[in-house]
Amino acid sequence: MKQTALLNLLIGTLIVETGFLFVESGMPTEPGMAWRIGFFILMPLALAVLIWLRLRWAAMVCVIYATVGLALDLATIIQAVTKDSEVGVSLIANAVSGLFNFFLIVFGGRSFLDVSPAPMPREPRPPNPPSPS
Repeated sequence: MKQTALLNLLIGTLIVETGFLFVESGMPTEPGMAWRIGFFILMPLALAVLIWLRLRWAAMVCVIYATVGLALDLATIIQAVTKDSEVGVSLIANAVSGLFNFFLIVFGGRSFLDVSPAPMPREPRPPNPPSPS
């Protein structure tokens, strides 16, 4: 899978996750909403941009962030499924968030492991001929 296709999948799931965040929260003016938007939307977006700029440290931070997020999403999904209550939107939102975190892990991991060869130095110029004196 090419890097641009993976980036498109990442951005698509980010948009869907943002929609589910607004649907679950209701009013975007709640006090905790700014924190949620910053941590769940802007942080992964900033990490993806830093990876796109080819900063290797950002790739590792992205993998760590997404791994913790995926573990939390899986735990939430398992808790929602085993509990005898209505799961509906919450289950779908956690599944989309888990998919987003999985794509973030793949995107960051591929960028971290992608070691391109160093550019070859240009061929040195030939020396100038001696000047006639």
